[in-house]
Amino acid sequence: MPKNSKKKSKNQDAGKRSYTGKLEIAKSGVGFVVVPGLEKDILIESDNLDTALSGDEVQVEVKGYADNNRRLKGRITQVVRRKQSEFSGRVEVHQHFAFLVPDSNKMPVDIYIPLHLLNGAKDGDHAMAKVVDWTGKAKNPVGEIVSLLTNESVNEIAMQGLLIENGFPLSFPDDVLEDAARYPEGVDKKEIKKRKDFRNELTMTIDPVDAKDFDDALSFRELKEGWYEVGVHIADVSYYIEPDSALDKEAYKRATSVYLPDRVSPMLPERLSNELCSLRPKEDKYTFSAVFIINKAGQVKDYWIGRTVIHSDRRFAYEEVQEIIEGKKGDYEREIHVLNEVAQNLRKQRFKKGAINFSSQEVRFRLDEQGKPIGIVIKESKEAHQLIEEFMLLANRTVAEYVGSLKHKGENVPFPYRVHDLPDEDKLRVFTLFAGRFGVKFDLTSPSGISRSFNQMLETVKGKPEQHVLEQLGIRTMSKAIYTTDNIGHYGLGFEHYCHFTSPIRRYPDLLVHRILQQCLDNQIHPIKHLEVQCRHCSDQERRAMETERAANKYKQVEFMQDHVSEEFEAVISGVATFGFWAETVEHKCEGMVSMADLSDLDNFVFSESEYALIGRGTGLKFAMGDKVKVRVVSANLAKRQIDFMLTEVPEPTGKRNNVSFAGAYAGRALRASKGFKTDKKKHQKNKKR
Repeated sequence: MPKNSKKKSKNQDAGKRSYTGKLEIAKSGVGFVVVPGLEKDILIESDNLDTALSGDEVQVEVKGYADNNRRLKGRITQVVRRKQSEFSGRVEVHQHFAFLVPDSNKMPVDIYIPLHLLNGAKDGDHAMAKVVDWTGKAKNPVGEIVSLLTNESVNEIAMQGLLIENGFPLSFPDDVLEDAARYPEGVDKKEIKKRKDFRNELTMTIDPVDAKDFDDALSFRELKEGWYEVGVHIADVSYYIEPDSALDKEAYKRATSVYLPDRVSPMLPERLSNELCSLRPKEDKYTFSAVFIINKAGQVKDYWIGRTVIHSDRRFAYEEVQEIIEGKKGDYEREIHVLNEVAQNLRKQRFKKGAINFSSQEVRFRLDEQGKPIGIVIKESKEAHQLIEEFMLLANRTVAEYVGSLKHKGENVPFPYRVHDLPDEDKLRVFTLFAGRFGVKFDLTSPSGISRSFNQMLETVKGKPEQHVLEQLGIRTMSKAIYTTDNIGHYGLGFEHYCHFTSPIRRYPDLLVHRILQQCLDNQIHPIKHLEVQCRHCSDQERRAMETERAANKYKQVEFMQDHVSEEFEAVISGVATFGFWAETVEHKCEGMVSMADLSDLDNFVFSESEYALIGRGTGLKFAMGDKVKVRVVSANLAKRQIDFMLTEVPEPTGKRNNVSFAGAYAGRALRASKGFKTDKKKHQKNKKR
């Protein structure tokens, strides 16, 4: 199991007057500067934000303490680095000047555009503007129009706006494209001699049906006495991208590809991501490989790591492999069945050693030619997905263990590990009390006891009504996985050593891993400068990419629900707050809000954090996480990316909570009936008096 992480050190320099950190602005307008090493964030009141925006790296001057909890408060004195410099919006042109009115509320003021910087934009156009100057004394930043979106579809404007809003450029600079274009097609005979040749080994890729960048492949060869040689071959991006080149700097800046419902914003130009590096079938390709001598039980007898050249014989989609696993005839069916058996045994070993078995679902949108969603498909992880997942995990763990076993000048080799800390203690305590209502008991005495308890819980509630809510709440107790040189292990996977080695086309940390790994194999280690800073940047970019993807999915959900306003759906309560609850439709996984105002005629509800519920003061009626409800779509607002629901039936209680009768719950029956609210007299009785 991973060792315990170091506890956060308390601030021992309360007298320090200046700090540098990342600014996060709450909906209330109050800011918080997150400073590494400080136990609490620094409070920044709205009038002390200067020109800083949420996500900016800032310098803050401490002015004192904000409250009895001894939280520091201060004012921002300098914006060190902007998270975002380009914004989409509507152009307003006046006689002597112009403004861009931003689409996003992350830019709280309009951007002033001098007429000579309009670059052809006219009044009413939708455009992108880049901030070119913004001093602390100026209320509005000065900007320049860099592109027009007027002729683009609404969907195009929305998706591009989300990418820019989160700091992901829409195109690559010319010098980067030139850098990518100078590499020739094919492989070089001299380079092949430096590598292990796997071109005569059976090799295949397994990816989503619509994938264009294939960054991993598996080779298979049967040996004697029940042993097999399985190669995990990864696109050798490090062969093409030289450190500190224009291509490398742009890849680092982006740090990750971003996957939206209708497009990919790639980390690398298409010349590399979809052509030179992509392990396309029937083409010779350079790879970096981890090759295992392994049996069906998942026992690894030996392994080899190094640079290779491969030739993929067949490109499979996950669906094709799944059909073969389920008994359909197909290409290389025997090899696929062996690989699947090995993968399933590796999977069992992981869970036995402490990995946590959270299930996963993926929402995919079916889009028309204009990018409008015409359907939603819910995809679950099946054995074909697990086959690839287990071999990628094996390769990632093996590479991390190999580098972790080496020393450089008596110290551990600096390396970008992928780590996952123990669950948050406070969140875990609240969660275990809630899980206890369903008969689930947790062993909190050790990290292994906690992971074992999670797996027992997930097995116990499988297929039961409470499964979804307990899984979702359990995930929320977990820490976020990050990149760092401080190896504390990966708690969720149960690995003491783990890294990302298998996706260098779409993740920059994998590229760093490849470079350091080759140095280790050559016994010529030259530690990368500022590696921890690079790890932190990659973690930040990963978080931004996830925020962008979530926002894009939400946009598509809202767009989809616009065609279903006034329709009713079965739903499950997915979140609870002081101002209402969120419900997720069972059929489409679209989440909307039922506001407290719409519940006010039922009762006066209070929020119970420990029960993840709204509870009626007079009736005892509960709206709790996991409860089934029936809702009607009231509105779907694309500008706000918000779906509003209205409750049409009261929920059935979940788990072992007693059903409740609620006094006066129908006091506003006439009003609710006009809204379409239904009551079930068999389940709920009126009390004679309130």
